[in-house]
Amino acid sequence: MYYDGKIWIGKNEEKDVYIYPRMANRHGLIAGATGTGKTVTLKVMAESFSDAGVPVFLADAKGDLAGMCRPGQSNEDMIERMEYFGLAQAGFDFKSYPVNYWDVYGERGIQLRTTVSEMGPLLLARIMGLNDVQTDILNVVFKIADDNQLLLIDTKDLKKMLQFVSDNSKEFSAEYGNMPPTSIAAIIRAVVALETNGGDKFFLEPALNIKDWLATDNSGRGFIQILDCEKLMQNPKTYSMFLLWMISELYETLPEAGDLEKPRMVFFFDEAHMLFDNAPRVLLEKIEQVVKLIRSKGVGIYFITQNPRDIPDGVLAQLGNKVQHALHAYTPNEQKAMRAVAGGFRENPAFDTYTALGELGTGEALVSVLGEDGVPTMVERVRILPPASKMGAIDDGTRMEMINSSMLFAKYDYTVDNESAFERLTAYYSELEETAAKEREAMERQHAEEREKAEAERAAEKERLAAEKAEEKERIAAEKAEERERIAAEKAAEKERIAAERQAEKERIAAEKAAEKERLAEERAEAKKAEQRSRAIKSATKSVASSAVGTIGREVGNSLGKSVGGTFGKRLGGNLGASLGRGLIGTLFKL
Repeated sequence: MYYDGKIWIGKNEEKDVYIYPRMANRHGLIAGATGTGKTVTLKVMAESFSDAGVPVFLADAKGDLAGMCRPGQSNEDMIERMEYFGLAQAGFDFKSYPVNYWDVYGERGIQLRTTVSEMGPLLLARIMGLNDVQTDILNVVFKIADDNQLLLIDTKDLKKMLQFVSDNSKEFSAEYGNMPPTSIAAIIRAVVALETNGGDKFFLEPALNIKDWLATDNSGRGFIQILDCEKLMQNPKTYSMFLLWMISELYETLPEAGDLEKPRMVFFFDEAHMLFDNAPRVLLEKIEQVVKLIRSKGVGIYFITQNPRDIPDGVLAQLGNKVQHALHAYTPNEQKAMRAVAGGFRENPAFDTYTALGELGTGEALVSVLGEDGVPTMVERVRILPPASKMGAIDDGTRMEMINSSMLFAKYDYTVDNESAFERLTAYYSELEETAAKEREAMERQHAEEREKAEAERAAEKERLAAEKAEEKERIAAEKAEERERIAAEKAAEKERIAAERQAEKERIAAEKAAEKERLAEERAEAKKAEQRSRAIKSATKSVASSAVGTIGREVGNSLGKSVGGTFGKRLGGNLGASLGRGLIGTLFKL
């Protein structure tokens, strides 16, 4: 409740607890186990900031914040709480608040859109679950798009840009480094997956102008922008990156403001653990930087989570206003964590913080805020004020009535498709295709001319070959005829030669026979003569020999006969020796 120029959030028996508006941009934390009253605390604070004229953003995770467009209702519990807090005397009444409903899918609120360029490569890579290499490549793709004045508005721009970089990776590698086509293809697949999860709806124009949220109604109350997150939270990375993008947009859009009497805007980040779970170091550094610096722009950020340990220490140290609902510790580790939470408060000697954390009932909380001097107050155990608007969801009819009556509905109800990377690169590819088509046409004409020329050359060659073949055929026929004539002449000449040779052979043989006959005749005559001479010699020789041998035989016979038979023996031996000698000589001359 906004009371006495302060954000009244709780009360105990001794004092009321307020957040000072000028300290509200020092950020804050609402923590506690499920069912301990975090949502009520969030509503009370959001209503109070709205009453103070501060615009508010809420992430509605379960749909139970939508009832803020309707006044709350009295019941026994509310009457008791109003009496306890003395709300009637403070001017409390049930009332509705100026709200706008938003939805990144455009189903349960005004379509919330942004552009790919505004989301940026770091957050986009986180949403798509890219690895480090792919994230680096995506950063380079964004740089190339900036260098070439190519706007990345929607997912088709990004896909076309990735295709362009992949097609020209060799040309870009010299200046921007190597970008493997396989990695680019993986990023394109991630973009397609993002489209199936609604990316083709929330990356469009008109993109949200964050300044539209810095508005108040006619009575000066800040508008409460409620983002329906029931469907969005099914993808925790997308949910957390969208909220981080909104914070970044506020930081980049708003000018430096210094210390203001009240914030320009207060941003409630429900289920904050989704932002930090498995976040890479570079993203955590960006979150810590934005949280640290955005307070100078007059923006307060309040994280809502179950356990303060869900928040990194670097961010937790920036949260000056803390509302801690009950925690439950059943294990040694949980007890250790609860002691750490208790140790984060400035101790109050009136009670033990650790013990109180486990004893808090629903609607109770331990609260420490920044005092007017900027120093954290001692922790107080308080009961949280009740909200003035309706608790719980609203029906679809009421929701659509509120959506259609919003002044922002007309501005964001339609989509536009301005010229961007897709159109320019499509034109580029069309020009390339047209140039390629002309080149293909020229090439085809050249090929046709070459084919015609080749066909003419082939026809001429065919005719030439045919003529040559005919000439060759005639030449071969002439050669064959000439060869036949030559062979016939050779055969005739050979026949004549053979006949002449045969005739000459016959004549030679005849001559040889005649010569042989003459030779034989001569030889016979000569032989006859020789024989005659031989006979004559033999006869003479035989006669002489016979006479000589007979004489010798006679003498031998005489000697032998004489020795045997005396004179008679001598005569007989002489005649016998002569006869034997002549017979022997006759036999020898017969041989």
